[in-house]
Amino acid sequence: MKHFFEMMFFSPQWYHYPLIVILTPLSLLYGAGMFVRRVLTSQKAFGIPIVSVGNLIVGGSGKTPFVIALASKFEGVTIISRGYGRLSTGLIEVSREGEILVDVEQSGDEPMLMAQSLPNCSVIVSEDRHKAIELAKSSGAKLIILDDGFNRVEIQKYEILLEPASIKNYLPFPAGAFREFWFSRRVADIVLKEERDFQRVVEIADVTKRMVLLTAISNPQRLDKYLPENVLAKMYLEDHAYFDKAMILSYVQQHEASSLLCTSKDKVKLEGIDIPLSEMKLKLTVNNDIIIKIESYIEGFKRER
Repeated sequence: MKHFFEMMFFSPQWYHYPLIVILTPLSLLYGAGMFVRRVLTSQKAFGIPIVSVGNLIVGGSGKTPFVIALASKFEGVTIISRGYGRLSTGLIEVSREGEILVDVEQSGDEPMLMAQSLPNCSVIVSEDRHKAIELAKSSGAKLIILDDGFNRVEIQKYEILLEPASIKNYLPFPAGAFREFWFSRRVADIVLKEERDFQRVVEIADVTKRMVLLTAISNPQRLDKYLPENVLAKMYLEDHAYFDKAMILSYVQQHEASSLLCTSKDKVKLEGIDIPLSEMKLKLTVNNDIIIKIESYIEGFKRER
C-alpha cells in the first residue's frame, strides 16, 4: 500500500488516475486552506539571520545533504529541525559546536546525521521552532539554518526551495505529493532544481561482493539508479523507521550477504550492530553563486540592524 501511494505521488501509472480523480476535490480544499494560511499569517522577525531550506513536496528532495553542504560554508551556524521520527518530544540540543549530546532516538536520524557531519555547528530539534531560535540566539549563534522550513510561514527568513528533477503529479495532498499549490514556489528567494542547480554525488563505501540494501527513507526507489549489480535484495521500511537487529540479522543470513548496504541517514541508527556495513554516501554540490547570495542576505541583515 505504501509503495502504491509513493508511485501515485511521484510517478503515477494509469491505474492511479481513478483514485487521483476521486481525491482531487479534497486536494483542492487542502491546497486552498494552505494558501489562505500563507496569505493571512503575519511573519515574526527574530533579530538574527535565518535561512530556510525546504521543499513543496512530501518526502526527500535532498534537504539534509543540502543543509550539511550549506552549513559547512559558514561559521557560528545552528541548525534547527523538527526531528521527524524521533522517540522524544520537546526541545532538545542534539549537538553544541560539534559535541554530540544525545543519542539518535532522542534526536532523530536526520538531525544526528547533520550533527555528526558538522563538527563546527550546533543542532537543535524542537516542535516549537520559536523556542529553538531563541535558544540558538542566547547560545551565540550567528546564523540559523531552518531545516524543512518552507511551511513555517510565520517566521521571517531567507527562503531556499529545492525541487526534484522531474515532477509528474502537481496536485496537493492527498491526491499528490505537494504540501501546497505549486505556485507557492514564487514566495521563495531562490528556487533550485535538481540536476540543473544542484547535483547529487553518491559514493558507496566499503563495497563487498554480496550486499543487501536496507533503508528507511521516503521514496526509496530513487536509490535504484545508484545501486551496483551485486545488490542481492532490497528491503524498504517506513521513512525514519528504527531497525530491529534480529530482523536485520535474519535478512542478511537469508541472502548469505557479505554486508548490509544502507544510506548515511540509516547508518546513524545502526551503530553497535555486529554486521559489516556498506554505506551510500550522498553529497550535494552547492554552486558558489548561492553562497554569495546568502552572504549578501547576511550582510544586508546586519546593515539593517
